[in-house]
Amino acid sequence: MAPTIELARFRVSDEATPRLLAERPAMVEALRRRFPGCLAAYLTREDDGSWLDIVLWRSRAEAEEEAARLAASIPECAAWFRHITESGGMRHVEVVAAWQTGGVPT
Repeated sequence: MAPTIELARFRVSDEATPRLLAERPAMVEALRRRFPGCLAAYLTREDDGSWLDIVLWRSRAEAEEEAARLAASIPECAAWFRHITESGGMRHVEVVAAWQTGGVPT
């Protein structure tokens, strides 16, 4: 069972960006409570203004079968998803090698 990274690309209007960021902690906490296989989440902004959500899962099965299918049923997730104006798709990649320091600044 290899760790899996979920990559979700999307766009948000400039007006919705403050709400997207303000609601992020509650959304991630609700996701973690519902899915213990959710190990980490990083919200990134690309140079073109689009967003890339990077979520580390314990396994591909947990990423695909549980979260991708059921996340919208969690109220905090559904509320957060409403800020997305355009989806660039989601994909999952298997971690085959990794290195990590003591942590990533938030």
